[in-house]
Amino acid sequence: MRLFFPIPDEVTKTTKRLSDSGFEAYLVGGCVRDLFLGRKPVDWDVTTNATPEEIMASFENTFYTNDFGTVGVVSETEDESLKVIQITPYRTESGYFDNRRPDSVVWSKKLSDDLSRRDFTVNALALSLAEKKGNEWATEIVDNFGGLKDLKQGIIRAVGNPDERFTEDALRILRAVRLSAELEFSIENDTFAALYKHRNLLRNISAERVRDEFVRIIMSPHPMTAFETLKVSGILEIILPELLEGAGMEQNAAHSFDVYEHIMRTLEHAAKKNFTLEVRLAALFHDIGKPRSRRWGEKTKQWTFYGHDVIGAKMTKTIMERMKFPTKTIENVTQLVRWHMFFSDTEAITLSAVRRMVANVGKEHIWELMDVRAADRIGTGRPKESPYRLRKYHSMVEEAMRDPISVSMLKIDGKKIMDVGKVPPGPVIGFVLSALLEEVLDDPKKNTQEYLENRTKELVELPESDLKKLGTMAKEKKENIEETEIAKIRGKHGVK
Repeated sequence: MRLFFPIPDEVTKTTKRLSDSGFEAYLVGGCVRDLFLGRKPVDWDVTTNATPEEIMASFENTFYTNDFGTVGVVSETEDESLKVIQITPYRTESGYFDNRRPDSVVWSKKLSDDLSRRDFTVNALALSLAEKKGNEWATEIVDNFGGLKDLKQGIIRAVGNPDERFTEDALRILRAVRLSAELEFSIENDTFAALYKHRNLLRNISAERVRDEFVRIIMSPHPMTAFETLKVSGILEIILPELLEGAGMEQNAAHSFDVYEHIMRTLEHAAKKNFTLEVRLAALFHDIGKPRSRRWGEKTKQWTFYGHDVIGAKMTKTIMERMKFPTKTIENVTQLVRWHMFFSDTEAITLSAVRRMVANVGKEHIWELMDVRAADRIGTGRPKESPYRLRKYHSMVEEAMRDPISVSMLKIDGKKIMDVGKVPPGPVIGFVLSALLEEVLDDPKKNTQEYLENRTKELVELPESDLKKLGTMAKEKKENIEETEIAKIRGKHGVK
C-alpha cells in the first residue's frame, strides 16, 4: 500500500543517510500512528537493521547512552533549531525479571522481530519512504499485526499475547489507559482482561515512570473517562487509593453527585477549558479531604465537611511527594487546594480579605485559583460557568491587584520633604505630598527626584491654608480617578 504524508526534511535526510549506507530504514511507532490519524508527530523514531556502531558511523553528531541500542542523531531543522531523531536497531528481547526492562537484548536483521516486541498494534506500524511528490513523500506501510484496522476502529490492542506484553513491562498497563485517553480509543477486551489481571505489577514500576503516564492522562481531552477505566480496572486502587474514599459518599444538598463523581466532573471541566496541569491537579485533589472530614450536622440535618481544605492540602502534598512531582509543582498545587474555599458572600467580603487571599497563593497563581473555583462550581452540577458571584470574585481580585494611586508612587517621601523643605514633622508634609501627587497625575513626566525636590521648596513657602487647599483638591482628584478605574473594572465583568 502506497500512501502520501508530509515528512520533515531532517527526518527524510536521516533515513536516506541510512539507505545510502546500505541499511534498511523505517519510521516506526507513535509518529507513524499520528500520521495516519492526521496528527502532527512530536517525536520521530526510526528503526534499522544497522547496529548501534554502524548507526554512529553513518552520522556526524550522535550520542548513545543506553543498553537498548537507541542512538540519538542530532539534526538541524529548517528554522536552524536542533532536532534529535531516535534510531534503534531491529532487536529481540527476552527475560523481564523486574517487569520493567529486558534481561537480554539481541540485534536482529528482520523488521518483523522488532515490530513483534512492541506494545500495541497501533504502535507496531512501520513506514518506508519511497519518493517525494510535491511536499509529501510516498510511503510503503508494513502492518504485521492489524494496526491500521485498529486505528480505524479506535481500539487499543496488545501486540500478540497481552499477558506477555504486560509482564515484559508493567508500565504498559498504565500506558494502555493513557493512549485510550489521548486518542479517545477503547481498550480491546482481551487486552483489558490482561491489564486487570496483572495490575499489581505496577507496584514494581518507579514512581517517576508512573507519574509521567499519570500526567498525560490528566492532560488528555477527557480524563473523566480515563479515570473510570482506572477505577474499574483496579489500577486506581494501586496508584491513587485516596481518591476512592469518596466513591459513593453522599454530600449535602448543594451537590448533585457523590464526592468522587464531583471530583471527576470538576477535572473534566478543567480539561474542557484547557486549564494548566497545576489547575487540573488541583481540580483532582481539591475535595480529596472530604471523606476524612465528613460529619453529620444534628442541627442542619446534613453532612458537613469543615476543614476538608486543610486536610486535603496535607493529603495532596503526601500524594504528590509519593508520585515524585517536582517540589515547586507540589507547593503550587497544595496551595490551590488549601485555599480553594475562598469567600462565600461577595456582599460581605472586603478588598482587604481579597488582598490576603492574593497574598496566600501569590499574584502569579491567583487566576489559577479562580479557574479551580470555576471548575469546582461546574462539578457540583450547576449549569452556569460564570454566575454573578464568580464574576464578582474576578472583579474584586482585579481591583485588589491593581496598583492603587497613592503618594508611594512619588519619587520623594516625607523624610526627603523635611530635609529639602527644612520643615518639622506635621500636617504640612501630607499636604505637600498630596499636592505633588496631583501634579504627577496630570503629568507623569514630573515624577522625577529633581523636579519634586525643587517643587517642594516652592510649596513649603506657601501659607499653610493655601497648601491645605491644594492638598484637599489633590485628594478629591485622586478619589475621582480611583472611582473611574474601579468602574471600568466592574463594567468589564458586568458587576456592581
